[in-house]
Amino acid sequence: MTNPYAEWFEQLRAEYGDQLQAMPLPDGLPEHLHTLIESGDEEAIQFMIKLAWQFGAQVGYAAGARQKGGEATPTRPTRVQA
Repeated sequence: MTNPYAEWFEQLRAEYGDQLQAMPLPDGLPEHLHTLIESGDEEAIQFMIKLAWQFGAQVGYAAGARQKGGEATPTRPTRVQA
């Protein structure tokens, strides 16, 4: 059985990997991530991914709302879902 998310991720990596490879991360983040990986802190890594996903979703929502001429923010607060 294949994992649709893993396939989607690999497709994105193939399409945008070179561009993103050149994008610098904030100072200290690569080292911190390496420390988390070495210590096996999967919970912290998943938290980082969830934050990035949430921020990306909010930016996408705002961009879409601007293109449609609507509000750039939701009418009610959104909640990060675990």
